[in-house]
Amino acid sequence: MAVSSCSVDGNGGHDYEEPLLMTTSCSSSRSSSDGGNGDIGISDAVDGVVDYKGERVLDRSKYGGWKSAYFIIVIDVADSFTYWGISSNLISYLTGPLGQSTVTAAENINVWSGVMAMLPLLGAFVADTYLGRFRTILFSSAIYILGLGLLTLSVMLPFDHITFLNYNNDPNVISSSSPSSFKVIFFFFSLYLMAIARAGCKSCAQAFGADQFEGRDPKECKSKSSFFNWWFFGLCFGSSISHLTLNYIQDNMGWSLGFGIPCFVMAAAIVVFLLRTKSYRYSVNEEKQNPLIRITRVFVAAAKNWRKSFSSSDTIQEETVMIPRSNHLGANDFKFLDKALIDSSNSSSCTVSQVEEAKAVVRLVPIWITCLIYAIVNAQSSTFGVKQGKTMDRKIGAGFQIPSASIQIFESVSIVIFVAIYDRVFVPLARTITRKHNGITMLQRIGCGIFLHTTTMLVAATVERRRLQIALQSGLIDMPQVTVPMSIWWLAPQYVLFGIADVFIIVGLQEFFYDQVPNELRTVGLCIFSSIIGTGHLLSGFLISIIHNLTSRSGHYNWFSDNLNRAHVDYFYWLLAGFSTFELVVFIYISKSYIYKTVKGELQMQGHLIEPLD
Repeated sequence: MAVSSCSVDGNGGHDYEEPLLMTTSCSSSRSSSDGGNGDIGISDAVDGVVDYKGERVLDRSKYGGWKSAYFIIVIDVADSFTYWGISSNLISYLTGPLGQSTVTAAENINVWSGVMAMLPLLGAFVADTYLGRFRTILFSSAIYILGLGLLTLSVMLPFDHITFLNYNNDPNVISSSSPSSFKVIFFFFSLYLMAIARAGCKSCAQAFGADQFEGRDPKECKSKSSFFNWWFFGLCFGSSISHLTLNYIQDNMGWSLGFGIPCFVMAAAIVVFLLRTKSYRYSVNEEKQNPLIRITRVFVAAAKNWRKSFSSSDTIQEETVMIPRSNHLGANDFKFLDKALIDSSNSSSCTVSQVEEAKAVVRLVPIWITCLIYAIVNAQSSTFGVKQGKTMDRKIGAGFQIPSASIQIFESVSIVIFVAIYDRVFVPLARTITRKHNGITMLQRIGCGIFLHTTTMLVAATVERRRLQIALQSGLIDMPQVTVPMSIWWLAPQYVLFGIADVFIIVGLQEFFYDQVPNELRTVGLCIFSSIIGTGHLLSGFLISIIHNLTSRSGHYNWFSDNLNRAHVDYFYWLLAGFSTFELVVFIYISKSYIYKTVKGELQMQGHLIEPLD
């Protein structure tokens, strides 16, 4: 097959062999097949990936695509089933068998969830630098299953409690008991082992699935955008089944069975995943230098040259092409990084494309910081909402009572329904108006999600205020164990809004961070989104702790009292609604000036392709 030595696009700075005919964006048209390689044309080759034998993929019909992506989605469906089956009702186990207070349990869940969401950054680094995505998924899944097995064992331990006996036989003193220290330590050790293992699986499965589609082929580019929607659909399908089954099993049949089933499901998913090993596309790093090291080198070079001046009339040699520095859109952004372009005696200068890579990463920082408030809001759905539901009327029919954690199924179902509506109705309609292949830009999608999240908090605060009023009117203010005569279905609207907001913001953030980082760092890019969730959960726990301490000083019931009829979770929701409003204003301001990553000499700004200046 005829090839020519061509330089890579703006995502790298080295030369390598690539096909002569190459598409550059979703709007490009594929060239006709060339008969130079039997029946396989050059346009059927896929750049940057190999098959399971390590050979270049020359026939895209045999490798990758939806036929492979579906089997990768199975991993995430099982992971979603497992994670939500444990986390959604974890507060019930911590405040029940483990005997923790509501605020302590909420803090523990937020810390655990935050650590679990932060660790994929480490898993992504290991995958992109050493093991690769496929092997990382396999190794981490094995540890994942081990952690789930130990978690199941921890709730089956026969020495559940240490009893504090009444040695003096005083009839006025009642013997008491609490969970043994070993049981508590073993339980949390299992939880955090699961978090460590999930880091590799979570960081790689989605990126590995997206790798099955080539972004520079027009048809596969659209399929890749749809993949993120249907991947999220799979996650919500898994969580829906979890809410329907596991929450009921945990509350009515025992925690050992409720934790044991996810272990079996995860093991079965790995078997399914391995069935398509020979048809996957495996990405390869065409660069000789690790992308993290390459970007770090830009910052180091800029720091070394910070005292030197750089004339705007100078030109920088980029591989074999002389590119006027002033012709780069966004050249005036983060000028301190341009110092890395200055040639020095120690040959530490960097190329234009390497500096543009570094700038692309720095541009993500304001978006990351702004979206932390979204993550704080997102953390509340599986903590206080579940505790609220436990105080409300949960009966269906004569004698069946649903678990309070199952109310979260409204979030999952609304996502499942709205993902299909978004992908099949909203995007085609928006595409006819905006002429953009995704309908709206990624930042516009995220902004819509932030607005809906703000609305969700307003609804949640209003419903909780109504629940407190009914408890007061019914004389139940000091009887937290008595059911408040208010249906749990009042919580459904806020969970529906949570789901619709997530379709916009979660998928939007994942696609944004996957697309806007250098190609070799796309696993890390997806984990940057995960780090938003993780940091947000940690900040949520910190915020809850501060509010708990501040509102407890007067000696009255604090906002997060164990007696929710005396607490004021509604005040907390109003506070989060105010934070979200501030977040939306800042996000709109930042997104207006955001410059999208360079693609083959073009820059995208606000979703439009902008040709470089002549």
